[in-house]
Amino acid sequence: MRKLALSDEILLSVEKPARYIGGEINSVMKDDKSKYDVAIRFAMCFPDVYEIGMSHLGIQILYDMFNKRPDVWCERVYSPWVDLDKIMREQKIPLFALESQEPIRNFDFIGITLQYEMCYTNVLQILDLAQIPLLSAERKEEDPIVIGGGPCAYNPEPLAPFFDLFYIGEGETVYDNLFDLYLCCKERKASRDEFLHEAAKIPGIYVPSLYTVSYNEDGTIQSFLPQESDIPEKVEKQVVMDMTAAPYPEKPVVPFIQVTQDRAVLEIQRGCIRGCRFCQAGMIYRPLRERSLECLKAHAAQMLESTGQDEISLSSLSSSDYSDLKDIVTYLIDEFGSRNVNISLPSLRIDAFSLDVMSRVQDVRKSSLTFAPEAGSQRMRDVINKGLTEEVILQGAREAFHGGWNKVKLYFMLGLPMEAEEDRQDIAHLADEIAREYYAIPKEERNGKCQITVSTSFFVPKPFTPFQWASMHPMEDYLGFAKTVNHEIKEMLNHKSIRYNWHQADVTLLEGVLARGDRRIADVILDAYNNGALYDAWTEFWNYDRWLAAFDHTGIDMDFYTLRERGEDEIFPWDFIHAGVSKRFLLNEWHRAKEALVTPNCRQKCAGCGAACYKGGVCIESKN
Repeated sequence: MRKLALSDEILLSVEKPARYIGGEINSVMKDDKSKYDVAIRFAMCFPDVYEIGMSHLGIQILYDMFNKRPDVWCERVYSPWVDLDKIMREQKIPLFALESQEPIRNFDFIGITLQYEMCYTNVLQILDLAQIPLLSAERKEEDPIVIGGGPCAYNPEPLAPFFDLFYIGEGETVYDNLFDLYLCCKERKASRDEFLHEAAKIPGIYVPSLYTVSYNEDGTIQSFLPQESDIPEKVEKQVVMDMTAAPYPEKPVVPFIQVTQDRAVLEIQRGCIRGCRFCQAGMIYRPLRERSLECLKAHAAQMLESTGQDEISLSSLSSSDYSDLKDIVTYLIDEFGSRNVNISLPSLRIDAFSLDVMSRVQDVRKSSLTFAPEAGSQRMRDVINKGLTEEVILQGAREAFHGGWNKVKLYFMLGLPMEAEEDRQDIAHLADEIAREYYAIPKEERNGKCQITVSTSFFVPKPFTPFQWASMHPMEDYLGFAKTVNHEIKEMLNHKSIRYNWHQADVTLLEGVLARGDRRIADVILDAYNNGALYDAWTEFWNYDRWLAAFDHTGIDMDFYTLRERGEDEIFPWDFIHAGVSKRFLLNEWHRAKEALVTPNCRQKCAGCGAACYKGGVCIESKN
């Protein structure tokens, strides 16, 4: 029987002790040495609280895939909440894996998913509580190899000194190569440095210590080069081209407590055809690749059977663009509707959502509809290449209301490049026009009162997007933008039906620095962490003053990273990564944005983004 890492006394003193005890349904145990010959211990870490990390599909996929290897035992680790964090530091309890309850400092690998920039101090928390040196250069032979992956790894530089290597791209491809290399190096007693040197030759693997960065007098990057001739200058993004044959968890781990997304997740496709100019995911996950309908049917049945979940979510960047959306929804309703299994359809475009599908989903369980026009005016929707007209938006809302829906959530961004005051005011006008569509329905046919929730976030330029050259705004400007929208909503005829929420401006500015920063930003992250920064993604723990002090202590100018538009010939910290989408294409899209020119989606016309180099997905489909 497992011995828990935490005593009963500690577990009873912390909030939600089930976060730390493991043993959930479908968790994998390989501690019986008579049955398993485990040669590699891998700790899969999500640098946030259990409820957030357990909702992450990528970890579930890799956890299942790794554990299918008889020589690998992959276990899970999440950031301890602040109450346990304090106890572990005071009592010097090392951070442990949920399955075995053993310290992860004794593992071979620690893989940390980098999903959101505001979790960077939690990355240091994991290493610190694990009693592993924070800096890669200070680690010894017996320390685990620390790997970073996920979307934020597309600019790994702000975290480069803390990681031994980064995995760039989709995890289903070359991890087996990495494990096999590790076993080979282990057998011949190769050193840590020898393993890292050989690992850097595997496509998709980036070892920061093997590259040197130099800077110009103005602070921009002068060069970024490998230190040895056998290390590649470019790191190739890894892509799974056959999604139908790709690994997928048949038995996802089921949490003991309610988590953020407490449902079975069915990834219907990966990538996006739309080309929104602000969207990093839409660029780095190109090209669009679909899973077959029959594959999805099998996965859905297996997951619902093995988990007992009463909800299944169809996951993708743009669900409406899945070729067999209506068929998969019909199958799920016909097959599982009688069991009251709810179907969640996130990432829908208001222009492509079938009224028939919508009404059938509503028959199972009513919820609000979520749409993301992103900008209030047509000009700005053209600037960001959203590909939505006001007529299409209103028609979609009209159909939704006639289908019995009365709650709509609308997501917009403020502070976009080329945005003007009237564009911000048009957010309120569009929300009001949508409310008018509802109240145009005869009163006796309405489904209660209309509720429209308008949420705005502040735009953050991200790597590998056409807006990676864009400048940001001072904090007072962002607050003024939100004030404009708030005031305009109050002036609308249907203001009582509209609720407005907006994001924090100071968080936005720091996110912008961490998203596009270079290696020098690591000093700021370390300073902020050492002075108490933790759980920065959580409002109750966010402290902007700590970060301002960190910039001051390190002598790094925050405005250099936020308030200047990048030169077209500037070397970016992430330019050493080949992500399929070319810098030439992104720059052309930046120019088209300035002229408010719309670029057709991938199924309408190939724009030559570069993703055709992978010879599959929508790039091939569009030529057939």
